[in-house]
Amino acid sequence: MTAEETLINVEKALEEIRPFLVSDGGNIKLISIEDAVVKVQLEGACMGCSVNQMTLKNGVEATIKKYAPQIDEVINVT
Repeated sequence: MTAEETLINVEKALEEIRPFLVSDGGNIKLISIEDAVVKVQLEGACMGCSVNQMTLKNGVEATIKKYAPQIDEVINVT
């Protein structure tokens, strides 16, 4: 898969996740994809949420891996 295809698939995954985050007053922004690591920024209510790491791993990372299986990890950058 090319870098461009990976980017498109990661964006598709984020579009699937975004409505759930927005409904809770948050959002997510793609910062970069470096090697097999996706860097995102949680925004709004997600920033101070006590379960944001669980959301990041169980929701965001799992969905991104469904679209782009070559991704190893998703991390939140501030």
